[in-house]
Amino acid sequence: MAVPEKDHQPGSEVADPEREVGELVGKLTAPGELEPAERRKLLGRLAKALSAGAKRARVTGAGRGRWLADVFLNIAPRIPIRDLHTLSEHHHGLTGEELADDLVRTAQKATMTVGAIGGALAAAEFAAPPLLLSAPAQLVAETIVVAAIEVKMLAELHEVYGVRVQGSGSQRAVAFTAAWAKQRGIDPLTPTSVSLALGAATKTALRNRLLRTLGRHLTTLGPFLTGAVAGGALNRMATKKLGEAVRNDLRGKRPLPPGGPGDRPGAVESRARDALDP
Repeated sequence: MAVPEKDHQPGSEVADPEREVGELVGKLTAPGELEPAERRKLLGRLAKALSAGAKRARVTGAGRGRWLADVFLNIAPRIPIRDLHTLSEHHHGLTGEELADDLVRTAQKATMTVGAIGGALAAAEFAAPPLLLSAPAQLVAETIVVAAIEVKMLAELHEVYGVRVQGSGSQRAVAFTAAWAKQRGIDPLTPTSVSLALGAATKTALRNRLLRTLGRHLTTLGPFLTGAVAGGALNRMATKKLGEAVRNDLRGKRPLPPGGPGDRPGAVESRARDALDP
């Protein structure tokens, strides 16, 4: 089939979908609650943008993992990461372990909501076979958003535990994405932890992690409300497990006090510096 001439116009058709995907993921992972209708609308737009990108890239089954990894690496720098002071403000003054608890709970709620929306749509399409072909695009969108929410949680847990990752915004985004692919925290004392984040092994790990996440979402294809229930529950459990793994890694690098009214932004870092002074 011939490709329309407009698909070959320089610039717009390639750049616009990429920019739209990044903007939509940024909105879906921004702090604050989204109305269900708005979240569903944004997910629908994201599914269309990803579908268009996959068609332009001529993605087949074998190349889906590589394409997913490329898409995610492109949007990773757009994921909004808050510093410790902003995090404490947004979480009612919490610090320390209490702030970390709240971050993980918030991320669990967000991925559970995305899973429920995606699962509900998949369930509806399961009952309407003519529409089933559009389900994979929705589930790919769900996969990208869940991954972005979890990368954001992982990065902000590093802020809470005072484990600073050096580099530019893009370098740090790639490092956090690599850590998500391995389901671990970053060791800033390892010189290669950031500089080699884009190595072949890391790209393979990212591709495999995204495909596993997509595979988990494909299990939500089912009749009636089973998809919504399964999608939400599976995402919540996976996010909780990731939060626990990352926190265990980070505690070994910078243990925190339990948190409380007296622990304001800066207090944890101040005590840690005092503890290191001879």
